Amino acid sequence: MIMDVQNNQALQKLSPYRALSVEQEKLCKSVIQFCQDHIVHGNAVFVIKGDAGTGKSIVINKIFNEIQELSRQKNKTNPLSGTKNYLLVNHPEMMKLYRNISENSIYVKKKDFERPTTFINAMHKTGQVADIVLVDEAHLLLTKSDKYNRFSQDNHLEEILKCAKVVVIVFDDKQVLKFKSHWTESQLASVLAQKQVKTYHLKNQFRMQAGPDICRWIEKFCQKSVLPFPKDPQFELRSFGDAQEMYELVRHKNAQFGLSRMVATYDYPYRLDGKEHFVTEGRFHLKWDIAKPEARLPWAERADTIDEVGSVYTVQGFDLNYVGLLLGPSVRYNAQTNTLVLDPARYEDGAAFAGRNGLAQPEQTMERIMLNAMNVLMTRAVKGLYLYAHDPALRAHLERMQA
Repeated sequence: MIMDVQNNQALQKLSPYRALSVEQEKLCKSVIQFCQDHIVHGNAVFVIKGDAGTGKSIVINKIFNEIQELSRQKNKTNPLSGTKNYLLVNHPEMMKLYRNISENSIYVKKKDFERPTTFINAMHKTGQVADIVLVDEAHLLLTKSDKYNRFSQDNHLEEILKCAKVVVIVFDDKQVLKFKSHWTESQLASVLAQKQVKTYHLKNQFRMQAGPDICRWIEKFCQKSVLPFPKDPQFELRSFGDAQEMYELVRHKNAQFGLSRMVATYDYPYRLDGKEHFVTEGRFHLKWDIAKPEARLPWAERADTIDEVGSVYTVQGFDLNYVGLLLGPSVRYNAQTNTLVLDPARYEDGAAFAGRNGLAQPEQTMERIMLNAMNVLMTRAVKGLYLYAHDPALRAHLERMQA
């Protein structure tokens, strides 16, 4: 088996020159027409929805590339000619990817990409209004002020709407990961209430080479139900009784196919102190992912990260051929109810639960965030998903379900 290096690269997968499905092409044309129709009077928002793996990012990158091509062509009959447009990305690893892709584009420049807070603060300072603003992973936008991110207003999206005539957002409420980015469908509708809104929901799964039974299994697992493992000749779903054995297979798959990594729920101690922190499960002992803002490649594509354990923050938005997922101490199994039980006290992501003031049901939101994070980790897999559970009861139940 020869590793397909080129097609493993996210730069190729997200390229605006990559062929799209008929549905995706139709959506791109619809969004561009929407922008042309509303660029004069503004006050318009196009919402692209879809589950993980439905191709939201490649669609928005394709749209942005075509909008920038139209904006930089001197054509007086084109309503987008001369427009000033931005693509906002709130994920540092995805920002690297977008800027790397722009190096091969004639019409898109690195300066066209901004973090939401940087964009908002610059627009407010200069009093400018952009023409078209696209937002990838808008479910990561802040819903309250955050001194750490130098955001002093109340809601990222509300401020972006003030700073642009037309806004196009990608939104998936199943990928909300923090209290300070607490989005629901009703909250989104409330923010957009005074706008002209058009919505499209992408439904076809493009990442996972799996049939509907595998997708349903993962969906049910992230709703706290553990079903019998379905058989799928195109996708390998498997549980392990030994985390080290799982890691050794992931390493083998990485040597064979590339882009295979270990990831874990945020249940193992980690601090932003510049030191190495480790994930330990029996014989398995590997360091957590290490942030390298200066690295050109995102974490998922760096060769050295086969010796690290990825988190939801380093793999969200990326494809991995094979995923070895450690379900940590916060994820347990209750045999009496035949369901998963989540323990927020064992969840080590303190930033996720910071800023609960004002939330009506913080306990339910904690659980939702933990399940969302698990869904993000599970849906990275293209060819196979391997599972190891810290909880002995869950580990045994998974073994029974795959028998």
